[in-house]
Amino acid sequence: MAASPFIIIAIDGGAASGKSTSARILSERFNLLHVDTGSYYRAITAELLRRNVAAGDLPAVRAALAGLRLGTRLSGRSAQMEIDGRHSDDDIRSRAVNDHVSHFAAIPELRAALLSYQRGLADVARTHKFRGLVMEGRDIGSVIFPDADFRFFLHADPAERARRRAGEGQQDSIAERDRLDTSRKASPLTCPPGATSIDSTHLTLEQVVTLMAVPINAKLGPA
Repeated sequence: MAASPFIIIAIDGGAASGKSTSARILSERFNLLHVDTGSYYRAITAELLRRNVAAGDLPAVRAALAGLRLGTRLSGRSAQMEIDGRHSDDDIRSRAVNDHVSHFAAIPELRAALLSYQRGLADVARTHKFRGLVMEGRDIGSVIFPDADFRFFLHADPAERARRRAGEGQQDSIAERDRLDTSRKASPLTCPPGATSIDSTHLTLEQVVTLMAVPINAKLGPA
């Protein structure tokens, strides 16, 4: 019997488009390593804010990035970033991080610093015997894994996404983050050519996941 293929799934989309929850469900359903790249940018943003580094101070940003040691630890099926041997989710969803993460994420040097780290997580998935990798973010299908086996782009009406964020008890400037993420010069948020675009505005979570799971199941088979 032929060995099951190792697959890479890229899920891109704006804030509250449904990519995180969908990626987690797919991870559990098919035994995939789940990578939330947004949490990495948030973690680095929180670290730089702790060091009083401003996004507009590029020399300070470059100096701080050069000194960061990035590692990975697994928590179940999730690949979590360690910075200088430490991992903390305590403040990455704070209002301060929400307000600054898109500004830091627009810095080309920061995105370049994470490029090889993120691509290397495919080897982590293989080493730990996962059937594949599901990575979510804003440039996964366009930059990180443009040759991924499956590339999805989730989007939804801004008002609906704002309602979802409020329902989670979070404050997030959806429109402003969209503007920053889509207009930045380095790896802007965009639907990659050939990716499957899914409008989740009026779909249930189950419906969104099914649209992605059907072709994945056809290639990978059930776990």
